[in-house]
Amino acid sequence: MPTARAARSGSWPARLALLPLALTAVVAYLGSILWSLRVSFSASRTFPSDSWVGAAQYLRLFANERWLLSLQNLAVYGVLFVLACLLLGFLLALLIDRQVAGEGVLRAVFLYPYAMSFIASGAVWAWMLNPIQGVEAVGHALGWEAFRFDWIVDPDRVIYAIVIAAVWQAAGLVMALLLAGLRSVDADLWRAARIDGIPTWRIYVSIVIPQLGYSFATAAILLLTAVIKLYDAVVAMTQGGPGTASEVPAKFIMDHLYGRANIALASAASVMLLLTAIALVSPFLYARSRAAARGA
Repeated sequence: MPTARAARSGSWPARLALLPLALTAVVAYLGSILWSLRVSFSASRTFPSDSWVGAAQYLRLFANERWLLSLQNLAVYGVLFVLACLLLGFLLALLIDRQVAGEGVLRAVFLYPYAMSFIASGAVWAWMLNPIQGVEAVGHALGWEAFRFDWIVDPDRVIYAIVIAAVWQAAGLVMALLLAGLRSVDADLWRAARIDGIPTWRIYVSIVIPQLGYSFATAAILLLTAVIKLYDAVVAMTQGGPGTASEVPAKFIMDHLYGRANIALASAASVMLLLTAIALVSPFLYARSRAAARGA
């Protein structure tokens, strides 16, 4: 048998091949994070400067009503988006798992929106939700004069219009992940439960869903990262409007970075957004690592 030293010496080609990726991660990712953190403690405007101002940018950030509104919108969007995607994706996975006719076509149809750019699909959704040309106009043409669906121009409801479009795009990914989990459930469990006369809904609640923990956790992590990165849907559908009603943190950062030439405030917002992402994803990663350790 080869010794441990021989195994280590034989792995150097693989390590050498991974070296560019490791350098990219350290220099590009970690380096940009540290640079943004440094800039966030300065008074930089158009160009970086060494003028140290401590936590002044963070105090200014959380005194900014636009930033606070963006956090509120992100919280509302995140809760509704994640829950709706998990529920709709699970229901679609259940539908396909019943061995329906045209299963391959249905999988492609449900998963296709996720492969599209939201810049393109968002423009279509903006047209569909336009009260003058979209769904509301169609309802009026059919004689439903009292029909109203003008959420995209309603400051109090515009974030829900974005949720609808985003769920349409991402639910297919959840469906694919949960369908793979459903197909991995042991068929003997189903046969034993049916022999015992257990209702189908009880089988799903007591047997199937508990076994989909990893699939749900994976889907939740992907959805939460999509929530943090929310930008293209807002830009394509509303440009942050009406006014700033659909403002989100990523758009706030981009506007201050390029439009308002305030890279210090944008960097402070970026650091806070990174900390939010870590806080959201860490519990899932910790739970998965603990479960893997127990299984080992």
